[in-house]
Amino acid sequence: MNRRKFFRNGSLAALGSALINPLDVFGKSQDFDLSGRNKKAKNIIFLVSDGMSTGTLNMADLFLNRKFGKGSNWIQLYKDNRVSRALMDTASASSIVTDSSAGSSSWGGGVRVPNGSLNVGANGETYLPILQKFKKAGKMAGCVTTVPITHATPAGFCVNSKSRNSQEDIAAQYLDLGFDIMMGGGNQYFASDKRKDKKDMYAAYASKGYQVVKTRAEMMAASLDKPVIGVFADDALPYYVDRNNDADLKNSVPSLAEMAQKAIDRMKNNPKGFVLQIESGKVDWAAHANDIGGLINDQIEFDEAIKIAIEFAEKDKETLVIITTDHGNANPGIIYGKEANANFDSIQKYTRTNEWILNAIHADSSVAQVREIIDAANGGTISEDDARAVLSYYDGLHKEDGGLYNYKKLPFKAFSEMQKKSNSVGWISMDHSADYVELAMFGPGSELLKPFVKNTDLHYLMLQAAEVENKF
Repeated sequence: MNRRKFFRNGSLAALGSALINPLDVFGKSQDFDLSGRNKKAKNIIFLVSDGMSTGTLNMADLFLNRKFGKGSNWIQLYKDNRVSRALMDTASASSIVTDSSAGSSSWGGGVRVPNGSLNVGANGETYLPILQKFKKAGKMAGCVTTVPITHATPAGFCVNSKSRNSQEDIAAQYLDLGFDIMMGGGNQYFASDKRKDKKDMYAAYASKGYQVVKTRAEMMAASLDKPVIGVFADDALPYYVDRNNDADLKNSVPSLAEMAQKAIDRMKNNPKGFVLQIESGKVDWAAHANDIGGLINDQIEFDEAIKIAIEFAEKDKETLVIITTDHGNANPGIIYGKEANANFDSIQKYTRTNEWILNAIHADSSVAQVREIIDAANGGTISEDDARAVLSYYDGLHKEDGGLYNYKKLPFKAFSEMQKKSNSVGWISMDHSADYVELAMFGPGSELLKPFVKNTDLHYLMLQAAEVENKF
């Protein structure tokens, strides 16, 4: 099929030239590996490092290079000139600074919606999410994430909801829609003793033929001929660096790459293909907390999932891989100074996140104990004066200002400022930013990418690449 003719003559054209034109004329690339170009994408793997500022991508690559002599898989794709690359405008309908629900909905529904909404416009109009479109076209579909599976980014590909916070309802919608594999955290939205309505969603899924898995071992053992719902934590999964330095967590909680591999194995033999979203949700949470150990290591975990996706696509030759983020967050970066190299390298010694450290400190901790906790987790400690300043937050003398997922009001910002003295990493805020973000594509359909796009363009690019008409 001539894909340009398909897109021009198919029902997608009814959406109007304002939505279609950004992808209607394509410049011819001279340098890319053209294997798989101009072919139909049977499968699509859409990878999202949620809240990834460019500085996060940059620092993860530097960290890996300096520690192991080899950088990130993402940047290596750029170095080897193996992908199409673009900048993407991430705005929502209500702001130039999007939240994750509106950001994912721009891809999911193809229309910008207000922050806080999932594929529902300001006047209540709804837009059919892309995984539902692909399911109707006969493809398998699923999502894996390191935050609750009902959270904003996976939900934006899947459901309509006026509020991203309606996570109990989203868990029920997933069941009704019959997705093939959904894995992440969020037990509180599935378990009968946690849900407000006391409904046992696990029993409901099992009654419809789902395999319910709650540990890494159960996930690995799950059969590939039945749908899977996997929930591995009450809320989000642990940060990657905390998981990897806790034997029990490492044994019980799968990594993002392991979940991605299981999802691909589950769906890869479907005759009409599959669409999979893979999200590293806690990159965003670490950015909100200005938590450099959490941020870099969760970005590395995401990079390992990129490797899984690219290796599959290389062998399969019918898979479009999309790698991006929904928005920037906190815009971290390495600060100039004569000790910048050594200071940044000190992060290699971090074995715990700031979340772990600050939860280990209590109001009755001594200055010496605070310094010992930090030394054990960071391979170096803070001054006695800084330790006293940390403790002042636990005595109620100060209030922490910021950090979206900082429910315990821990002093994330103050502590990151102390760490900056020894790691040379600075942050501009504790919240989302309006940056244009990195976007890379590999495989059939990647030739459709222009150098600058709006987030909504990806919805129509995916449909075009897969030759699925927007008729639903």
